[in-house]
Amino acid sequence: MATETADFPGLPPFPDDVQTAPLLRLSLSKLLAHDRAEIHRLMQASEDIGFFYLDLEGCEQGTNILAEADKLFTTGEELFTLPLDEKKKYDFSSQNSYFGYKAQGVAVVDRKGNLDRNEFYNVSKDDIMGVTATLPAPKVLQTAKPTLDSFMKSSHSIVTLILTLLNDQLGLPDSTLTNLHRLHAQSGDQVRFVKAPPQPVDDRRTALGEHTDFGSVTILFNRLGGLQVLPPHTESKWVYVRPLPGHTIINLGDAMVKFTNGLFRSNIHRVVSPPGLQADSTRFSLVYFSRPEDDVVLRRLEGSDRIPKLREGDVEEDINSKDWIIRRALGRRGNPKDIDFEKSAGTERLSQRIKV
Repeated sequence: MATETADFPGLPPFPDDVQTAPLLRLSLSKLLAHDRAEIHRLMQASEDIGFFYLDLEGCEQGTNILAEADKLFTTGEELFTLPLDEKKKYDFSSQNSYFGYKAQGVAVVDRKGNLDRNEFYNVSKDDIMGVTATLPAPKVLQTAKPTLDSFMKSSHSIVTLILTLLNDQLGLPDSTLTNLHRLHAQSGDQVRFVKAPPQPVDDRRTALGEHTDFGSVTILFNRLGGLQVLPPHTESKWVYVRPLPGHTIINLGDAMVKFTNGLFRSNIHRVVSPPGLQADSTRFSLVYFSRPEDDVVLRRLEGSDRIPKLREGDVEEDINSKDWIIRRALGRRGNPKDIDFEKSAGTERLSQRIKV
């Protein structure tokens, strides 16, 4: 019988007999030191699957963001204990906004019409940084504003490092990518608090439908399993991504696929019930989503010999980052019969076309 070890104190162990994704483990310390081998591994992960672990231990920057994440996990637990009617006051979807609260069961996860099994609360980076007007928010988030500010800055600094290194590897003009993701420019960047309660024993299914991420770089902190990826060139073999203490899970989003015409991958993933004993626990997650600035048009970047040319007859969609995110974030809410699954999809086809 397989043995199990507790990865995170107070939580059930992740089963050792469950197949997991063989993601590369990169070191923040080595990337900060511009270690050539580690940068090569970053490019490899970006092109192969677009997912990797980032070891945050061993440097001050990593230690700080781990401490900030710990505080925000507590904030998230307090946030979701608020009465549902109170949380719904902060649902701004009727204003064509993806910030604020999303209740469980308002998004469609598949073509069968199954609904999601997660609660979200999205906190705008621009709100916290004072770039835009302050949105109404529960007191627990107002109290946590200093920690949110610090966590966003720490997360954004990691995004900036990754974009800088990838920019250099692509041979793009200096700061091409980072100039599309400035901290104090208006964008869809956000922190997301997520709560997924245990699912019924006789009906454990997808909690968040298969998708690619909307933006550029996602930084995920979670402690229980549930995240699954569909590795490239497979049709149905989903595998879990095992949370690792001291690490964050990073993945690239649609914008990076569009900027590189499919060289980088925004891989399909989903969230299901956690494996083994973890299935009986509530799953909390904390995410930082980095997106291009609102007015950035999502198209192939010029200036790199490594980025594939457009094929004859290819026509790039003329859509900016803000409109892309709204279409994707809100496109699968409402009556399942009215949802256009093709229009609300991500860059799955472009990634697959280039890689095959």
